[in-house]
Amino acid sequence: MDPLRTLWETFFDWESMREALPEMLTVGLPNTLILAVSAALLGSVLGMLLAIAGISRTRWLRWPARVYTDVFRGLPAAATILLIGVGLAPLGMQVWGPNPYPLGILALSLIAAAYIGEIFRSGIQSVEAAQLEGARALGFSWGEAMRMVIIPQGVRRVLPAWVNQLIALIKDSSLVYFLGLVASQRELFRIGQDYAATTGNESALLLAGLFYLALTVPLTHVVNAIDARLRHGRLATQLADEIDDADLALPGAAGGSGR
Repeated sequence: MDPLRTLWETFFDWESMREALPEMLTVGLPNTLILAVSAALLGSVLGMLLAIAGISRTRWLRWPARVYTDVFRGLPAAATILLIGVGLAPLGMQVWGPNPYPLGILALSLIAAAYIGEIFRSGIQSVEAAQLEGARALGFSWGEAMRMVIIPQGVRRVLPAWVNQLIALIKDSSLVYFLGLVASQRELFRIGQDYAATTGNESALLLAGLFYLALTVPLTHVVNAIDARLRHGRLATQLADEIDDADLALPGAAGGSGR
């Protein structure tokens, strides 16, 4: 029983969790959300620009977008954060001081943009070509047709994948601690790690993991709900189209002209 007791005391020391909880709620959780939400917004904007450039017929737009996507999807997230956070640190010191968050958010945004751009590109390209042709026939320019018809449909189709990327950003925000954080800048993982190093007990780190689960598990269920709703909507549309086709195929279906 001694190994089991040691394991329990190492990971489930309620006193260590209670001691770390206030700081995780007041410092770690807000900082984690700031990093993840800011990177998601900036990464989504950059990702949309990459998606549009990636499907462009202009080679000087399409190829740089593809190269960017390959590079930032191929590099480990930790390497990207260190390269940007350390490499641009002198510039950051001159612009906003020693706060590493702007560079951390920039690094996370550049990583997210590569993935979100591919998500948006696949969604846009999944929209039927007839949609674009119909919009152009109604007098829309190519840009207006993309902005008002194609892109909204494409984004709607890939919402589950976009939310999955937001979940990945929440977890990747823990890597910003590589850049060095003062006490007021620490996110959930860093606070848990500091308490674990100080007390020699991993319970605070486990508590940080529970916070991440509390953030990501509901989003996972949101993804599943959105995906199910979109799939059911598509199935209903397909069924309605099949019924209409069957009605048109029946004798005398066209207004009873056979009578």
